[in-house]
Amino acid sequence: MAQRTLLKNVRAIVSCDEQDTVYRDSDILIDGYRIAAIGKDLPSEGAALMDGSSYAIYPGLVNTHHHFFQTFVRNLVSIDYPNLLVVDWLDKIYPIFAQLDSDVIYHSSLVAMADLLKHGCTTAFDHQYCYTRKTGKSAVDRQMEASSLLGIRYHAGRGCNTLEKEKGSTIPPEMVESTDEFLRDCERLIDLYHDPAPNSMSQIVVAPCQPINSYQATFEESVQLARQKGVRLHTHLGEGENPIMLERYGRRTLEWAQDIGFTGADVWLAHGWELNEQEYRVMGQTGTGLSHCPAPAVLGGFPIIDIPSLKSAGVTVSLGCDGSATNDSSNLLDSLRMSYLAQSYFSKRRGGAPSAYDMLKIATVNGAQTLGRTDIGSLETGKAADLFAVDISKLEMAGTTHDPMNFLGRCGFTGETALTMVGGKVVWKDGEFPGIDEKELAEKADEVCTQRVRNLFPSTFR
Repeated sequence: MAQRTLLKNVRAIVSCDEQDTVYRDSDILIDGYRIAAIGKDLPSEGAALMDGSSYAIYPGLVNTHHHFFQTFVRNLVSIDYPNLLVVDWLDKIYPIFAQLDSDVIYHSSLVAMADLLKHGCTTAFDHQYCYTRKTGKSAVDRQMEASSLLGIRYHAGRGCNTLEKEKGSTIPPEMVESTDEFLRDCERLIDLYHDPAPNSMSQIVVAPCQPINSYQATFEESVQLARQKGVRLHTHLGEGENPIMLERYGRRTLEWAQDIGFTGADVWLAHGWELNEQEYRVMGQTGTGLSHCPAPAVLGGFPIIDIPSLKSAGVTVSLGCDGSATNDSSNLLDSLRMSYLAQSYFSKRRGGAPSAYDMLKIATVNGAQTLGRTDIGSLETGKAADLFAVDISKLEMAGTTHDPMNFLGRCGFTGETALTMVGGKVVWKDGEFPGIDEKELAEKADEVCTQRVRNLFPSTFR
């Protein structure tokens, strides 16, 4: 018999449904992985009771762009992203990436996933393009191990770089794959892990890293494979590569992508700060989505994307942390806060900024839509019980509780949640991962970081 749980007397439930319903002093009944009912005085027979009287509850956040493997390459003043041109930064950081091994992938992914769960993210997409001679083809497999341990929904982007450095890429030889071996491994991973069913805990995305670092044929064949297998497509686009693409192909990147079929309702792109309004319209017309990653844009001094104009053009914008080498954090609540503030600064001068609640829906409803999920993203009967709770009974919360919809972004709540649930299962509560020795995992992860990364680059890690 499926486990039933009743979250009782919740002070505020921000559903993010189409009617923007907020329930006050109400219950959530969870039957198995699904929300069975939301309302007052729900029957508790056969259900485990959980007191929600100090909680404001939100749908689980959905992260649509990250690079977990970079978690052990952060907080490095010796490779200071804001003070380097992107190309110079890549030349310094890629030799480190080229030495990462399978254990680094596993433990760095655990660290990133733990950070995400602690801060309300229940579904995460990761763009894993770090394939070295030391990792072999095991990177996504090791990440699946990590996601199973912690209980996060994981969408794995199988990335690649196929263009050699002498032909114009930024990729060291140790990280270059052929198009054929990339596609073979994509097919292996799809057959092994891709689950399109409701409440799926694992899916695969075909995700060549970026157009300037792979052959055009890599992208063309990615489109063919993804559509044959019924999976989604992703890449970096509009983050400074257009001058190279104009020189190489005589076209800006989005036009190039459209010409080869790498646009559509099954495609979303990361960053996009270099896109213009005409390109917004193309994305809207084709249904191509965009993952907004505010941290690297602010950190690198790049343009802040125009979310109101993107929305007007019909583009679905979602939210991503991006990799820790350009963010240093896997806290999606922090990204939500940063995006709200950045949009408030830039968009008001253009005629109106998204509200903090708008940004919450970008991080939940839009994230689910971007990943092709109809079973998550909002708190509604029949959907998966993916949610997080904030304890709003604390002193620092006084004076904020009248507006739980805008609370997260406006008041800057970026701390640990009181509770995170994925598919009705408690994966984080009251400062603990149930059944997991967090201290032991942290010590092992730091040991791996020291042995496999820091000791190889002592002048970089100081």
